[in-house]
Amino acid sequence: MVKTKDRKYVWMILPLCLFFQSHAQTCTIGAIGIQGNKKTRNYIIERELSFKKGDTLTISALVEAFRTAHDRLINTHLFNDVVIYAKSFTGYSVDVQIDVKERWYIFPVPYFKPVDRNFTAWSQKHYSLNRVNYGGKFTHHNFTGRNDNLTAWLITGYARQFELYYNQPYADKTLKHGFGFGFNYIAQKELDVRTVGDQQAFINSDTIPYAGKYLSQQFSFSARYFYRPRLKVKHTVNFTLVSTSIDSAVTVWNPKYLANDRRKVVYPQLTYTLNYTDVDYVSYPLNGVIFETSLMRRGIDRNMNLWMLSTRLTRSWPLARKLWFGFENINVLKGPLSQPFYNQGLIGYGDMYIRGLDRYVIDGTAGGILRNTLFRELVNFNIPIRRSVSHDHIPFRIYATAFSDYGYAYNQDFRTNSLVNRILYTGGFGLDLVTFYDLSFKFAYSFNQLGQKGLFLHIRNDF
Repeated sequence: MVKTKDRKYVWMILPLCLFFQSHAQTCTIGAIGIQGNKKTRNYIIERELSFKKGDTLTISALVEAFRTAHDRLINTHLFNDVVIYAKSFTGYSVDVQIDVKERWYIFPVPYFKPVDRNFTAWSQKHYSLNRVNYGGKFTHHNFTGRNDNLTAWLITGYARQFELYYNQPYADKTLKHGFGFGFNYIAQKELDVRTVGDQQAFINSDTIPYAGKYLSQQFSFSARYFYRPRLKVKHTVNFTLVSTSIDSAVTVWNPKYLANDRRKVVYPQLTYTLNYTDVDYVSYPLNGVIFETSLMRRGIDRNMNLWMLSTRLTRSWPLARKLWFGFENINVLKGPLSQPFYNQGLIGYGDMYIRGLDRYVIDGTAGGILRNTLFRELVNFNIPIRRSVSHDHIPFRIYATAFSDYGYAYNQDFRTNSLVNRILYTGGFGLDLVTFYDLSFKFAYSFNQLGQKGLFLHIRNDF
């Protein structure tokens, strides 16, 4: 889903402006009607509103309330489209109508995905189909109509994985408290046991005569608690019990893979996360701020001893019509600073990447990245499809981008790689394509400080 244009809000609020003649005039919220939600409970929608029946607001405040309510409802990932408007007037009382188009929530789909970090890493293996996981994935993103999620994966192929998770963020009458739990098992035939030349060095159980069937196996069970006291703020506490074991072949290639020459470690992990979100569209923000910080404790003894503090700030704002600037800053600090290879992953994993250094990983126990991007909208169009209750078009937005990225990773244990303990910087330009179901394709032609250049692809799908 992509953002509704500002002029849409003008038409939604225009009757109010004509009726009251002044944006300073106050009005009282009357009835609030909701239509189109066949699955989602009404109170889940009302949970995202900053106004309720009986509130008195100025016209300008109501315009802003409609806008923010639209963005919050879109950011629940429950709806393809949301329209909020003044339906009728009685004196100074205004009845509000909310029309929604629900998404598809159930996705029983085949699973096919390369095991490598990104498409660039897979291309270096010549897009080998032997490096692919396949299987089945079932997700229900609105299981009981309360924005609760059920996920079940059964994956085989290059690795073997079974996963079952359930999250219920609104479990009580106040809609502030929630819970979740999950189980995960993964077994890997291939494992990156070292970083050589700033790239992952893999070993494979099929090519090592003395290795077992799997080089690594991990079981985990997790339980979560959610607390959302206000619309923009969310607290999460996650407890996980993990059992990780490695084959003896791993310790031959890297004796420091786990601490104290261990081949198996069972440890608890406790994480607290604070999230503040106030953006127009969380999957591709062009205006607003997202801040997240977390503190994690992994292990309780010398066999697994890690504290990790991380922060993430995303900020973007409009500069002119169809022109925006945004930055994203991620910082990580691990303690003690000396850690086994198992706890060393930093830049190049997950969302902590630097455009233009996609081929590399930079391990460390402290560091950060800064991504700066200038966005210019080029094309904004919809492709009509067979009309249905929830889908009558596919939206597309295409943006031209120019960017510069910076990063640094401190590593006191594994210093032989050239990109650790130095300032990193890249630049480039690209094209971003954004469409519904929070799917974005980011093509970037990048230059880095090593004199290298190339075209890279990043795909994001938050749903």
